Amino acid sequence: MNKEIISFVIPCYNSTNTISAVVDEIKDMMVSSLGDYGYEIILVNDCSPDGTTYNKITELAEKDKHIKGLNLARNFGQPSAVMAGLHYAKGNYIVCGDDDGQTPFNEFPKLFEKIREGYDIVEAKYAVREKRSLFRKLGTFANETMATSLISKPKGLELTSFWCIRRFVADDMLKYENPYPYLGGLMLRVSRNACNVSVSHRQRLSGKSGYSLSKMINLWLNGFTNFSIKPLRFATISGAIIAFLGFCYGIWTIINKLLHPKVPAGYASTLAIMVFLFGFSFLFLGLIGEYVGRIYISLNRQPQFIIKEKINVDSE
Repeated sequence: MNKEIISFVIPCYNSTNTISAVVDEIKDMMVSSLGDYGYEIILVNDCSPDGTTYNKITELAEKDKHIKGLNLARNFGQPSAVMAGLHYAKGNYIVCGDDDGQTPFNEFPKLFEKIREGYDIVEAKYAVREKRSLFRKLGTFANETMATSLISKPKGLELTSFWCIRRFVADDMLKYENPYPYLGGLMLRVSRNACNVSVSHRQRLSGKSGYSLSKMINLWLNGFTNFSIKPLRFATISGAIIAFLGFCYGIWTIINKLLHPKVPAGYASTLAIMVFLFGFSFLFLGLIGEYVGRIYISLNRQPQFIIKEKINVDSE
């Protein structure tokens, strides 16, 4: 009888000094805890600027046929790198984690136990996180709030970069061919049968986070604009409320002037209101522009990713 397979998809970015330890941890965990299952490890180099990450992936793949390597032609971002790995994952279950040693793959059996209980999506939840900057904390809070309000993420469910899904969830995620994938939205549009499992959160082995301010903003925009029209509805309702308040203020100004002719007109308050209204208008014009721009890019079939090289991977 053929073994069921677990596919590990690891997006790699400047991970020459860390990926060997990550791979060894996965292999040791599979042998010691999940020996009844086959496995594969798909390492996706997201065009790392260090120039040596894919060389290291090739070295590991040449020594072990369980390891597959993909080299993207340019930097497409972590979500697109994960999607590239999903296209070549053959497993009955797919796992995603980080390349820097922070993901505790030795605790993956905890996640897999929940999968065997019947859950479709299992997300790791870090009980105690490493010390993070205020910016990263605000980013996590904004992402969680956005996911709950816009894509109807179940309350209490925490989305992280360490997760396990069933094959049918991955198959549906792969139907999304447009650029700017938002992994949490893609998973939750398939199934809400999801849960969290508490795991430890470790210090990265070396280097620092690859998430800059611009990348974090792009992640938020992907969630805002790719899987919900609620921001546009919010813009419509907000515009109607502000227009109504502006009308009421205008009526009040006329009445006040008729009742108190000597009261000077409030130029400062009028200017402040105009600035506020114009700023609000341009904000929502920009939001609408984001939607239109993404429609334009999708119609032009901008690729989600481009694979330059691969090793130990069957051609598709």
